Amino acid sequence: MRKQIVAGNWKMNKTFSEGIDLINQIIEKSSSVKDVQLIVAPPSILTNEAAKYLENKNIGLAGQNCANHSQGAYTGEVSAAMLKSAGANYVILGHSERRAFYHETDEKIREKIKLCLENNLRPIVCCGEVLKERENNEHFEIVAKQIKGMFEGISAEEFKNVIIAYEPVWAIGTGKTATPEQAQEIHQFIRETIKNSYGSEIANNLSILYGGSCKPSNAKELFTKPDVDGGLIGGASLNADDFIAIANSF
Repeated sequence: MRKQIVAGNWKMNKTFSEGIDLINQIIEKSSSVKDVQLIVAPPSILTNEAAKYLENKNIGLAGQNCANHSQGAYTGEVSAAMLKSAGANYVILGHSERRAFYHETDEKIREKIKLCLENNLRPIVCCGEVLKERENNEHFEIVAKQIKGMFEGISAEEFKNVIIAYEPVWAIGTGKTATPEQAQEIHQFIRETIKNSYGSEIANNLSILYGGSCKPSNAKELFTKPDVDGGLIGGASLNADDFIAIANSF
C-alpha cells in the first residue's frame, strides 16, 4: 500500500527561533494524526536543529532543494550529502519556483535526483504545467515530458524511493482553481505514465502529492480522489493548526 503523505514546504519563511517554535507546535499537535506521514521542509539553516527536535518522532525532515554537484566551488549551494549529514531524510526537487526563478531544467533536476538517491535521501520531485500550457490543453504533454526528462536513467529499484508532487502552477496565485476532478485526472495520468516506464507494482506503490494551494477547506475533497495520496503544502504549513488539520482530512 502506498503511503499517505502531507509535506510542508516552508519556503523562505521563519527565522531560526520562529522555526523552532513551529516545529514544537507541530510535534505537540501531531499526536492526533493517524496513518499519515508528516514531513516538514524548513529553510536549510534550520535543518540540523530541527533534526534534534524531530528525533524519535514520526515526522520526516526535508530539504527544500539541493545542489546538482556533490561538492566544490559552488558558493551558496548545499549538497545532498550535507543535508543528509544534518539530519534530513527527504529533499524537494524541481519545484515550480526553482524552475521559474532559477531556470532549473529537467536535466539539472535529474542530476539532483541521482545525488539524493546516492545519499539515501528520498526525493519529492515536482512536475506541473503553467497557465498558458493548461489553456492550450498541453498539460498531459508537458507533464509527460518533465517525467521523462527527470527520470531518464533512473532504475526501477531507485525509483521505489521517489515521491512525486503535482503542481498546477496555473492555479497558484492566479485566482483560478484546480478542481478535485482536475487533480484526479492528472494524478491518474502521472501514475499511468510511471506504469508504462516502471510497471504496475511500482506505479501502484508511488505516492503522488497534490501541490496546488491545498488547505483545510479543500483537503478532504481532494484526498478522497483515488490517485491523490496527500499534499505538498505551502502557506498552510506555516500554521501548525492548519497543517495538522490537512493531515487529518484523510
